[in-house]
Amino acid sequence: MFTLGSGWDKVLSAEFEKPYFKELCSFLKKEYDSVRVFPEKQNVFAALKTTPFESVKAVIIGQDPYHEIGQAHGLCFSVQKGCKIPPSLRNMYKELYDDLGIEPAPHGELTSWAKQGVLLLNTVLTVREGQANSHKGKGWEQFTDEVIRQLNLRKEPIAFILWGGNAKTKAQLVTSPQHAVFTAAHPSPLSAYNGFFGCRHFSKVNTFLSENDVVPIDWTIK
Repeated sequence: MFTLGSGWDKVLSAEFEKPYFKELCSFLKKEYDSVRVFPEKQNVFAALKTTPFESVKAVIIGQDPYHEIGQAHGLCFSVQKGCKIPPSLRNMYKELYDDLGIEPAPHGELTSWAKQGVLLLNTVLTVREGQANSHKGKGWEQFTDEVIRQLNLRKEPIAFILWGGNAKTKAQLVTSPQHAVFTAAHPSPLSAYNGFFGCRHFSKVNTFLSENDVVPIDWTIK
């Protein structure tokens, strides 16, 4: 369950030996054995497995996985094909259209972004069915903080996209001057009109990457 590959094992190996992570593993074993937990075990680290450490160009931070059957597959904001597109993702599609003229996709799976170097990382990587934030405070936050710290050490420039209060707490971990941090309100219907719509982060990220001789991202959802 905790073999990552994609260059992440090397930079995170010390984390796996820390007491908090071992406690997290024990907690997760009990949870998966006794209740329904999302995503499926093989998809818990899908974000890291899909986007290799050395390939990361941009990071989008989410909160925790979707908690209904068939939705979560390990990439933040993304749902498996065949699922109804969640409201926050619909708002992301609206902003994408307003920003770059990209038509909304008929599905909500963002794997095409992840394969181009967009790390779609939730702050907490697991959740109980029907109970948002149920695995908050169990150790995942410490682990994902370390993911950000390791990316901050990269010499290559990375764009960190932080939407909403939870994601913005990660900004303090990005200290290297070659990186850029883009912040806005969360795309949730409750807050999208308070600064998410009109943020134009998709085009701004590509401008930042181009200015640093990094191939920009094709934000078209395939």
